[in-house]
Amino acid sequence: MERDITKNKKIMMVDDEPDICVTLKEVLEGNGFKVTTFVDPILALENFKSSLYDLLILDIKMPVMNGFQLYAQMKQIDLNVKVLFLTALTDLQEYNAFKMEVFPKEGQRHFVQKPIENEQILERVNAII
Repeated sequence: MERDITKNKKIMMVDDEPDICVTLKEVLEGNGFKVTTFVDPILALENFKSSLYDLLILDIKMPVMNGFQLYAQMKQIDLNVKVLFLTALTDLQEYNAFKMEVFPKEGQRHFVQKPIENEQILERVNAII
């Protein structure tokens, strides 16, 4: 039943750690999603098209462009795109300051702290999609 819901749902994942991309791609594709991964946020932005993806999974801390900046630019291309942020930030105050600096006007978003369990990522992705 769940496979029917996830069938043909497309996810773009951007994380500068190739191991995370490979692992999460395997988990998500094993559960019926189509996943495109990028380790370079600039390349991901260049390949992003409106209405192509059902969900973005973005790492927050990346070189050149962080996940908040990337999402803001992608949202200009597709207003309806949904997002799930990955973060290795363990200090909540550091995270909140970072969020307010980059996204001061945005409401509550979906966030998952790395490392993440397979069941947890699937639960979050299914809840958003």
